[in-house]
Amino acid sequence: MTVPVTEVPEALRGKRQLSAHESFAFSCHPGVPCFNRCCADVNIILTPLDVLRLARRLELPTRTFLDRHTLTPITKELHLPVVMLRMNDDERKSCPFVGEQGCTVYEDRPWACRMYPVGMGIPPARAGVEPAPVYFLFEDDFCEGRCGDRRWTAEQWRADQGVDERDAREAGYRAIVSHPWFIGGRTLDPKRMEMFFTAAYDLDSFRSFIFETTFLQRFELDAELVEQLRSDDEALLEFAWRWLRFALFAEPTLTVRPAAPAQRRTS
Repeated sequence: MTVPVTEVPEALRGKRQLSAHESFAFSCHPGVPCFNRCCADVNIILTPLDVLRLARRLELPTRTFLDRHTLTPITKELHLPVVMLRMNDDERKSCPFVGEQGCTVYEDRPWACRMYPVGMGIPPARAGVEPAPVYFLFEDDFCEGRCGDRRWTAEQWRADQGVDERDAREAGYRAIVSHPWFIGGRTLDPKRMEMFFTAAYDLDSFRSFIFETTFLQRFELDAELVEQLRSDDEALLEFAWRWLRFALFAEPTLTVRPAAPAQRRTS
């Protein structure tokens, strides 16, 4: 499968596309001379699960983590908010989570860090077509891990780095990003952009929205699910995709109670 250049994200343009069974050599460990070189002066896009797990790892509320460690670039090309990791303000623009021995948040490292040196793009939505991911290979000159003997396919690398488990948890996120609603260049208005940002990335504020407003009076939710949403972060994130499909695209993913009250924040 070859993707037209105009459909490839800018960061992946010019990179070698990997076929389904094509292999590449890569091995990264403290013994390679370039260890940690790829952890500086790079744009790392954070997924909603990245934000959640890093915030919990650092014992920070999601809003505090977002304010302290992220940037939200705004360009005409973006049809949904994007969150980027804020690099240190030093000469190398180094990652704030890299120490002398390597990544200090390794178990909860972002999706993009797990995937390197593989990049992935999802073609734009087409009516009636489920977009399949397309893989690319970063071949940075400084990277000596490319000289290793171990060979991988993109799928083998994903499985080894724990990407498959993460992607399963974010299937609802990808379904929204590639939703057919955006066909033809449609964009969300500022209010719905803010709604997406809160539900996807600022999970603590989204929980407050559910439990400190008339939300539960307006929508029919199973009592067991309601209790789960009080304390289970990843269940709440999964519920966020249901809410967003209802709120952004008017899909019947939630049931409105008869004569439901208007949404308002309680004291």
